[in-house]
Amino acid sequence: MCAVHLAHVTKQLKIGCGFNITPMWHPLRLAEDFATADLLTKGRTVFGVGRGYHSREVETFGAPIIDQNANRELFEEQVEILFKSFNSESFSHKGKHYTLPPEVPYRGYQLKELTLVPRPVNRPVECWQPVVSASARGLDFMVRHNIKGAVGGGAATMQGGPIQAYKDAAARAGKEWKLGENLMVGVHGYIGKTREEAVRRLVPLYEEHVKMFAPLGFVPGLTPDQIAAVARRGNWDAAGVPKVEHFMGLGSWFAGTPDDLVVHLKGIEEKYPGMEHINFSSPLTTPKDIMLEQFQVVAEEVMPHFRGSSLHAAAAK
Repeated sequence: MCAVHLAHVTKQLKIGCGFNITPMWHPLRLAEDFATADLLTKGRTVFGVGRGYHSREVETFGAPIIDQNANRELFEEQVEILFKSFNSESFSHKGKHYTLPPEVPYRGYQLKELTLVPRPVNRPVECWQPVVSASARGLDFMVRHNIKGAVGGGAATMQGGPIQAYKDAAARAGKEWKLGENLMVGVHGYIGKTREEAVRRLVPLYEEHVKMFAPLGFVPGLTPDQIAAVARRGNWDAAGVPKVEHFMGLGSWFAGTPDDLVVHLKGIEEKYPGMEHINFSSPLTTPKDIMLEQFQVVAEEVMPHFRGSSLHAAAAK
């Protein structure tokens, strides 16, 4: 619903679903809802799937996540069903968790196949998934279904671990993809008139980000004592909680001028020649007016330096 609303108040932006936690859904209901949104937005809704990470949000719906093997098994079957429903005029499925159509009598006969109604505008459906563990099984599954990967920033990304692993998975499937192809890297940041101003404004936003995500394990490298210090809302320095400059050095956070951001992104582009997308985002708790201001600066002063600059300039107007 959010994607539909945003598409109706914009003209060219694509709105990504990052991400639909598939074990919280019945796969056919998720497919129907996405296809409906895709039709209402004239093909400007981008699909995304994820396995989940909150035990309370997945287990509450009767799906496993504490048992990671069971979670992955369910997720993979659900995604198989999703792509069958998107790409086939009609289909059937029989697996461990789902039999579609169900083997029940209906008006004197038993249905053998289903058709998704409606079906998405753009087929095959563009689909994204977060790359977290970067296991061979997970990456092989993504490549098999042409699922694109969203990789978080930081030391592992800049050293190319999951990015190289994704390319290797493509090679195992006989696909010669460039390094970074069908992937995007995530960078949190703030753009200012000077680097000093940007850092100053970013610090409180970074601290709020850490308060939320460190207890969930999404601030890499923190020790249990540092996570405990974050939860107490004090004594960060005494506990040695890393400052934002630490993560700026790793490449997962950015603060600087528009020209500085161009240089930063050009470095990523050079390192990963196949990469066409960057997820440059404002940290959570960033006020709406500042987010809009940041988006405008990126569109007008950063995006024209990259491929497809004429389209980017038009989108900024």
